[in-house]
Amino acid sequence: MNKTKYLILTLALLLFVGSNADARKKRKTKKKAEAVLVDTCSVDTFSYAYGMANTTGLEQYLTSKMGVDMAYLADFLKGFDVTAINEEVKKAAAFYAGYQIRQQITNQVIPQIDREISGNDTTETVNKALFIEGFRNAIAGENQKMDMKRADSLTLKQMTFYHNALMERKYGANRKAGEEFLKANAKNKGVEETKSGLQYKILVKGNGEKPEKTSKVKVHYEGKLIDGTVFDSSYKRNEPAVFPCDQVIKGWTEALTLMPVGSKWEIYIPQELGYGSREAGKIPPFSTLIFTVELLEIVK
Repeated sequence: MNKTKYLILTLALLLFVGSNADARKKRKTKKKAEAVLVDTCSVDTFSYAYGMANTTGLEQYLTSKMGVDMAYLADFLKGFDVTAINEEVKKAAAFYAGYQIRQQITNQVIPQIDREISGNDTTETVNKALFIEGFRNAIAGENQKMDMKRADSLTLKQMTFYHNALMERKYGANRKAGEEFLKANAKNKGVEETKSGLQYKILVKGNGEKPEKTSKVKVHYEGKLIDGTVFDSSYKRNEPAVFPCDQVIKGWTEALTLMPVGSKWEIYIPQELGYGSREAGKIPPFSTLIFTVELLEIVK
């Protein structure tokens, strides 16, 4: 098509648009014009552009996450260009994986363990050389000083000790305060104490059935610390709680199985029958807990 034909078409379109402009202005319609989708480029151009766009942030990832020195970019590209893995590539991949794991152990794993043990970022407890020796020997399956079962058991037991020692340093005052509270509370009128150390006082005596450990119960309750801080209350939610007796803390389980339906008790739970060294929401570790508990029914 030559320029003259283009011009004729353009003029024709202008005349058509002009002749219908007034009519469109007068015609009121609620229908919106449909959007016209325009393909911006060929699939080939799109594919190349998308490939380029996906390199954004790659250099930072390679250097910070994979430890690649960008001075060796040419070597990186050689690896990138490999489409079929041969033995040399497999060896290189295994070698680099070993290097990466060693760096993670040294820079991340051991420092994290030290933080869990000491509670700070400065105290070093773990012997790095022996940790790495144990790790390496286990992977290689040689020169092991103990079997894996003993290693797992010893690790769990010692980490529990370290955790409890840390909690004692940080929250031991809570445990001592709780022990003093319970000692004084046991002398108060109406307070009973069981062999486990659980204390309770009957506020309303019920005459119903006593739950079993596996029973599901409906209760209203309020929980507070010995300083009076309320940390939970079904009364405030205006909705009783329903749960199995054996799926709560030990102090609750014991108290519920002693209470007849219709009872309302105040129970005093030593930390070892509560959450112990764990932190549970608003409840600090080693906290003695006080609950007002109203046993409404055994859910059948």
